[in-house]
Amino acid sequence: MKSLLKKYAENLVWFYSFLRYKIFISIVLSILVGFLDGLGISVFFPIFKSLTNRDYSFNLENLKYANEWFDLTGVSIGLPFLLGLLILLFVLKGLFKFANDAYRIVLQQQLIRKIRLSVLKSINQVKFSYFSNTNAGLIQNTISGEIDRINDSYASYFLTIEQILLLIIYLIFGFIIDFKFAILVCVGGFLMNLTVKIILKRTKIESTNFTKESNTFQSQVIQLVNNYKYLKSTSLLLNYSKKIENTIYNLENSRKKIKILNTIIVATREPLLIIIITGIIFFQIYVLNGDTSTIFISLLFFYRALTALTSMQNAQNKFVSYYGSLENLKLFQLGLKQNNEPVSNNELKSFKRKIEITNLNFFYGENKVLNNINLSIDKNQIIAIIGESGSGKTTLINIITGLLACNSGNIKVDGKSIKGLNLNSYQKRIGYISQEPVIFNATIFDNVTFWAEKSEKNIKRFNYAVKQANAYSFIQNLALKENTLLGNNGMNLSGGQRQRISIARELYKEVDILIMDEATSSLDSETEMTIQQNLDQLKGKYTIITVAHRLSTIKNADEIIIMDKGNIVEKGSFNDLINRESIFKKMINLQKA
Repeated sequence: MKSLLKKYAENLVWFYSFLRYKIFISIVLSILVGFLDGLGISVFFPIFKSLTNRDYSFNLENLKYANEWFDLTGVSIGLPFLLGLLILLFVLKGLFKFANDAYRIVLQQQLIRKIRLSVLKSINQVKFSYFSNTNAGLIQNTISGEIDRINDSYASYFLTIEQILLLIIYLIFGFIIDFKFAILVCVGGFLMNLTVKIILKRTKIESTNFTKESNTFQSQVIQLVNNYKYLKSTSLLLNYSKKIENTIYNLENSRKKIKILNTIIVATREPLLIIIITGIIFFQIYVLNGDTSTIFISLLFFYRALTALTSMQNAQNKFVSYYGSLENLKLFQLGLKQNNEPVSNNELKSFKRKIEITNLNFFYGENKVLNNINLSIDKNQIIAIIGESGSGKTTLINIITGLLACNSGNIKVDGKSIKGLNLNSYQKRIGYISQEPVIFNATIFDNVTFWAEKSEKNIKRFNYAVKQANAYSFIQNLALKENTLLGNNGMNLSGGQRQRISIARELYKEVDILIMDEATSSLDSETEMTIQQNLDQLKGKYTIITVAHRLSTIKNADEIIIMDKGNIVEKGSFNDLINRESIFKKMINLQKA
């Protein structure tokens, strides 16, 4: 049964995965609306007969048991009763229709909320290697634009189901009254549906194109924002803008085609409907010699049925127009799910002794980046890692932080393999400062404390952190001080100021390990020296692993690791390496030259 549902109702199964039984409540309400509407139209038949024959009593032959019940209660089935019943049925229909539409709105909101939360949870759990290789435009477009389109997709999908149910109900009532008339209408509806299938196929293609262009557009916008300074200063902004303009043209062209296809269905809906109805009436009266009173009531049912058919086709085409978005989201979710990090209950409360790296190897595809790395880092030790670009320094740092998993070998933290640790608990013990400062569009206080409450304790920790990062003085000179809004990537601050805010954030956190990936290499010499002096004061308080470019900044390191082409080629203290013929000594002399 499950496999059949996946094959023939894949999208229903997908929506069910978020809303569960609630979607069936909506379907039941749709059935009730259709059933009450059908009963209401049926009452027109005895009303019509009563008015035609001038006889206000009418024997409902098809409702024999209902007649017997009314006889027992003494209720007379006359015209006043029928009119009252008609009003009652359509009032009830209106109430259920309102309940169904309102309930569907509630379900739409719940669906979008659950999808967003599900995607966010999956992103939190996905492997860094997978996320970093995924198109940023795809991520941006899926989380924002595509999920909004899923909202419309859901509405169109269940409107299609509702119209199918109404169509079935009206046909059942129609067959009861006049099966020959019903067959003619079914034939007309089938022919009408064939013409719509062509449009649905084309809409599906354009929907896929629209999603593809949306992902490209989002990616280009992200790159425009991130690289605006470079593009503006080098006069490349206009050229890049033309690239985006071309994408916008393709995007809006696909949107236009989808809208036109939808418009074709809406515009041809009523003319086709009238052509089929008039043809059937003509055939029924002049060929089959049908009874006009029966045709009149049948006409009500089948006008409703064909209206439901055309509404279904319109809703179906709208749903297909969101096909690309729905498939894009499904594939995105599947990719995240298949690349989830394993979750362990073995949590690391604090770092107490040492990190041990043994026989570690790492490949990017077929390219070996790290080769048989062996390294031991004691608690509160300062380790400096140096080497030429491409020597494997940053990759080693990414493995130590748990962002990447080694292909072979092992990393142990306090004797526990990192593979069996809860990575989140381990990464909470790490402060990470990169060459490019991470600045959020928030106040300085929120950037440093990560939106912590402004309690006396947190303000004290904030002031300590910014002083340690040599940021206190410039913050105090700002008009709004720590309440200054930094804007997009802190573009109103200098590079040194942004880096100091970034460093302060890590010092504010309660961490054991502080990793600095060329954190001061982009600063001027004076600012770098000041920050380095402050960081030197942290010796003995944190385990510090620093990737350095300027060798003069690592004099106080307990051990210096020199890497070359993925190998550790030398180890030792600054004085030990400088006092012997070493690769490190040559590197120092080259920087002095």
